[in-house]
Amino acid sequence: MLTLDLTNAPRWHDLAPGVRVQLRPLTTALMVSTRADPEVEAVPENASDEERAMAFAKALARRAVLAWEGIGDADGNVINPSPEAIDALLDIWPIFEAFQLSYVSKGLMLEQEKNASAPLPSGNSGGAHATAKRARKPARTAPRG
Repeated sequence: MLTLDLTNAPRWHDLAPGVRVQLRPLTTALMVSTRADPEVEAVPENASDEERAMAFAKALARRAVLAWEGIGDADGNVINPSPEAIDALLDIWPIFEAFQLSYVSKGLMLEQEKNASAPLPSGNSGGAHATAKRARKPARTAPRG
């Protein structure tokens, strides 16, 4: 069952020990505006999947991050989110992976769910109904050679 969160409130996501970000809900409007981001559209056609994923993740994060905790500059001073700081944060591999897993993949998992088959009574597809009529008699074996 799909559960709707009608509050549409921002949520905190832990990305690393002591590092968390407050993110807007992953809505259709947010995804559509990210796809239309000039930096996403400027990715060359021959770019790798990794380059496309990074450009998209950074554009999405620039739109989604509202606040963060546990992030500072090289001198240890707390800094506020900015487009440059968000991009630098996502350049850190474990942070990028955590962002993808805790935020982006939740939306993608929902996208995959709509492609799933109905569950069987004996396992994964319970509730599926046969649509073909029973054959009147067994099929004949195909002729050889």
